[in-house]
Formats: sequence, C-alpha cells, structure tokens
Amino acid sequence: MTSIQIGGPQGQHIGSIESSMTDRMAEYTMPTAEHLIRQALRERVDSLDAKVVSHNQEDAFFVADLGEIFRQHLIWKQLLPCVKPFYEAVKCNPHPAVLELLYNLGTGFDCASRNEIEQILKLGADPERIIYAHPCKALSYIHYAKAVGVERMTFDNADELYKIKDVFPSACLLLRISTDDSTSHSPLSKKFGADSATVGSLLAIAQELDLNIIGVSFHVGSGASDPTTFVNAVRDANRVFSQASAFGFNLSVLDVGGGFCKESFENMAWHLRHELDIYFPSSRGIEIIAEPGRYYVASAFTLATSVIARRITHGATYQQNGHMIYIQDGTYGNFSGVLIDHDLPIARILRSNGKILYGTRDANPLKSNDGVLYSIWGATCDGADCVLKTTRFKATIEIGDWLYFNNMGAYTSSSVTHFNGFPMSNDVVWVCSEASLPQHVKG
Repeated sequence: MTSIQIGGPQGQHIGSIESSMTDRMAEYTMPTAEHLIRQALRERVDSLDAKVVSHNQEDAFFVADLGEIFRQHLIWKQLLPCVKPFYEAVKCNPHPAVLELLYNLGTGFDCASRNEIEQILKLGADPERIIYAHPCKALSYIHYAKAVGVERMTFDNADELYKIKDVFPSACLLLRISTDDSTSHSPLSKKFGADSATVGSLLAIAQELDLNIIGVSFHVGSGASDPTTFVNAVRDANRVFSQASAFGFNLSVLDVGGGFCKESFENMAWHLRHELDIYFPSSRGIEIIAEPGRYYVASAFTLATSVIARRITHGATYQQNGHMIYIQDGTYGNFSGVLIDHDLPIARILRSNGKILYGTRDANPLKSNDGVLYSIWGATCDGADCVLKTTRFKATIEIGDWLYFNNMGAYTSSSVTHFNGFPMSNDVVWVCSEASLPQHVKG
C-alpha cells in the first residue's frame, strides 16, 4: 500500500487545510503543476534509448498529479458543502495511491462488486463508508456484503428485494430511480433505475417484506452536462420521499449519483445546490451523498505513448493523403472510451526529433488545414482500433517520437484488456503540486 500523509509540516489537519482553501488555490496554480508534469515526462522519455530493445521501452506510461485530485476535493467542499462524496472506487480509477489519498481525505466509496468492496476495506475503511451502489447484484455478493458489514445498497426491482430479504433482511436500502440522462456522455437509465410507474409497487413489496428502505438514489449518467437533469432528478426524488412516507418509511438518505465533470462542475453544482436547498434543506436532516468519479481523477493523469510505426498513405485512408501512425496503446488499452463513450481524445506531441515540446505551441494540433495530416491507430490487429481519425501537426512525426494526452485519469487503466497479447499495465510517475501532500508518491 502506498503511504500518503495528509497535512503540512506542522501536522496540519484536513479540516484546517480545507478551511484555508482560498489561499491555497491562489498559491498552488496550474503553472506549477504543468512544470512538474513536464519535468516528469522529460526525465522518463529522455531515459529511454530508442536504439535499445526492451520489453517495456516503448510502453505507454502515466504522469499523475495528486495535488490536482486534492484541489478537486477542495473545490467540491466549497461548492457542494452539504453533499458528501463517495468516490466511484475501482470502476473509475483503481490505483491504490488514488484510493488511499481519498480515504485519508475522508470520502466515502461507491462500490459495485465484491472485489471493489475488498479493495476499499483493505485500506482500513469502515464499512459505513461504503455504499454498494449496484441495483442488480449476484446473490453471492449480497452474502459477502452481509459478512463484512456493508449495509447500504441500492435496488430498482422486485426480484432484488426478494433476494435481499432471503440473504440480508437487515440491509439499509436505497431505491434507485430512473432519470432523463439522454444528454449525458454515457447514459445509464436504460439499464438501471425504477420509473415513476413502478415506484409505488416496489415500496409496497418492501413494506410487505418488512425491509428497511432508508433513501433514494439516482444517476444522471456519466459526464452529464445539462443541469436540468439534476433539477428534475432532485424533484423526482422528493416525490419518492413523499410516497415512501405514505408506506411508513422514514427516509434519511439521498444519493445524487455521479455525472460530474471538472469543466462543467461549477454550473452543475450551482443548480444542484439550488434544488437541494429547496427540496432537501438542512432542516430536514437528510444525509446527502454523491458518487463522483471522473470529476476527481480525469484531469490528474497525463498519458504518454510512443510511436512504434508509421505508414504514409496516398488517398487510401479517409480519401486523403497523410500519415498513419501507430502507438503502443489503443482502444483495447487506455482509449476504450473512443469505442464505448465516443470520446475524441486530443493528441499532442511530447517529443519530436529529440526535442521536448510539452506545453509549447508546436505540441498542439493545428486548427487549419496546414501542416501534416495524421490518423492515430492502436497497436492491435483489429481494424477498428483507431484512436483518432484525423489531426494535423506542424512537425513531421517519426518512429520513436512520443505523443501525450491530457485528462486520461478516468475509465482508462480500469478498463484495459490484453487483447492480441499486448500487455497494458502502465507505469505511473507520481508528482504533487500541492505542498500539503508529499511531492512524489510511488505506487
């Protein structure tokens, strides 16, 4: 386990760190983070000798900034002080250093399987800090949750209630309701969530079975950008609270799910907090939790990939002349979101012709039709393994050059495969741009 200590040189506690957030946000700015990331990238690629053949010489690697995760936590505490975050554990980014940092910051954890629960308990977390947020669980997993004392879990159907009654009748249940998540990056309501017409019957069954329903949960979809989805979901949840009361349930927990992104968080948080103040004010005594994942970790990770091959085309690919470059990664690796979530990653040049370009103008893709046209492909033999169909750079990219991709901390390493026999376990170089955390943490 990676050792991460929270606090400054004088043993400063988390509470005092968070209370001085404004000063710290002004002191530790992105240029510091960019400098540390650039330095780590340079040291790593400069240490590689392109003429030496090694099994991991060309492998992709991450540079991760723990300070960025910490700042995201501080922003959350400022903009949503009434909502306790339960990090989307292994599903989003399972690295032990990330989990231990968030554990020490006092977050809870959203788990969806036995393995995820085990990983969080190994941190020393109290089972009360875990919500088993999967409405359709394997029977053996419910047995396991009971054995280790994870009482909070979600459901959205009658069969799940009967399973829980047989195995774990004292569990504390949250009814997951569906939402309109059609504008989200990755909708979930087609698969999970009880619709309004079903809620009443589920409450009646739970009453008949003498089960303990303690709250309501919803999820507006991963990468949500439309704040009205939160507005409507909170109002729907309030109606379910009223329905539950009619069945004799005294609900005390509201789980507003995930879907938060760094880019839209301020706007989304404002609308969510506004609705919570109206329908779930502090005077009601309702515990409000959330399940942020990519919000915490996406921007903290930068991925560097080597160019292992190149093919110059003459109108054969996408009806244009250009260069097809192949990287030691792909859609079966850290770019699975290209296929699953229709991600459009932005490639930048890390090193070209022996020169580090990170953070410079020449590293960025061109917006015009100038420069050289490229398509970027993964290393497998699958013809669909295409990371980026078109991009343009001023520089001519050669074999042995390196590219980098920002915002690669969410749903990347957690969803890699070993398809075609390509190993996809990538090193992480840790840096920290926040003085209240150690400068370097090795996982």
